[in-house]
Amino acid sequence: MDAGVEKKTVMSPKNKKRPRRNREISRKEVPLSGDIEDFSFTKDETVQIRDSLLEWYDKNQRDLPWRRISSGFDEREKRAYAVWVSEVMLQQTRVSTVIDYFKRWMNKWPTLHHLAQASLEGAKEVVEEGGSFPETVSDLLKIKGIGEYTAGAIASIAFKKAVPVVDGNVVRVISRLKAISANPKDAATVKSFWKLAGQLVDPCRPGDFNQSLMELGATLCSLSNPGCAACPISGQCHALSLSRQNESIHVTDYPTKVVKAKQRHEFSAVSVVEILDCQEMMGPQSSSKYILVKRPDEGLLAGLWEFPSVLLEKEADLASRRKAIDNFLQSSFNLDLKESARIVSREDIGECVHIFSHIHLKMYVELLVLHPKGNKSINYKKRNKESITWKYVDGINLGSMGLTSGVRKVYTMVQKHKQTEQATITERRRMTAVRR
Repeated sequence: MDAGVEKKTVMSPKNKKRPRRNREISRKEVPLSGDIEDFSFTKDETVQIRDSLLEWYDKNQRDLPWRRISSGFDEREKRAYAVWVSEVMLQQTRVSTVIDYFKRWMNKWPTLHHLAQASLEGAKEVVEEGGSFPETVSDLLKIKGIGEYTAGAIASIAFKKAVPVVDGNVVRVISRLKAISANPKDAATVKSFWKLAGQLVDPCRPGDFNQSLMELGATLCSLSNPGCAACPISGQCHALSLSRQNESIHVTDYPTKVVKAKQRHEFSAVSVVEILDCQEMMGPQSSSKYILVKRPDEGLLAGLWEFPSVLLEKEADLASRRKAIDNFLQSSFNLDLKESARIVSREDIGECVHIFSHIHLKMYVELLVLHPKGNKSINYKKRNKESITWKYVDGINLGSMGLTSGVRKVYTMVQKHKQTEQATITERRRMTAVRR
């Protein structure tokens, strides 16, 4: 999301290579006023930052679809819903990617009530509690799937509550404003960033101010190429001031770089399980449904839907992967491939790699097509509290769901395989007809 804005020359000249720095800045190099808990903005600083940022934001904010929704009193519910959807998406990928996802989502589920009918847990909770979005952070946090950041965004942007919002962009801006060298990942430091952001929030335009702070971090105050010359609050930036006093100090030294954990390699067997309708034959017009499994409510990609998959201890051959998938289908929701259904086809589709910040995931993908035995639908009940949550989704709805990029990679592989197979079958039939 960082914009390629020209950087102000506060570092070494371009024709002079600056020495590489592999260590953290010491307190001797950067005079700090005390522990991070002691940092605060003065009244004058706060007023100047608010006025300058809001003026800059009014002139330079990006034209994003969720910002076009009116913030008037009668539109607050629609605005809250749009903020919720956009913020959840923005936590998963870049703004440029979210725009199209957001438009498709809003066309399909234009209101909270439409979404609730699609069985999304958080939306159902809101509708069942009266159908209106809670307006305060404390009440928003009670909704499943809404955390502190999203709650602050909805409360400030949709309901004009003077509460802060802190994401990576905000951390970067504030750490430079105050030249904070503490570990930005430390719990105490994070808490202090929320406190400092809360001091800055404009009481009259809290939503716009929060967005301006995030916008600045996403564009001008970028990670490696800050546009200090065009920054509306450069006059209050302590990191910039220090860099002008000491050539060994740079604006990009803030926030402190945290050594990333070594990326680990993981392996996963993914089975795209397609259930054919018992009255239909396999083909381009066949009626079928896919099984989707919900991830745990905590951890990586919490609460999102994916195809049945099993983490493997290491790279595994085809037989081992299929055995792991069979055990998973049997133990998770009592699906016995020998007794419950006939395997129409089971094809090894290939491999794909998905990269997370700390995980290199290699996925082995198969397409498992099943036909229920005895003309009965496969519809098992969960056996115990530990059983997973799963559902059927038809191909049309699956293609339009807001799937994660990793799941979409897998689905795209399957669709391309099907198209190739169908083209091959069509060509064989044509050649057979010509020979006749």
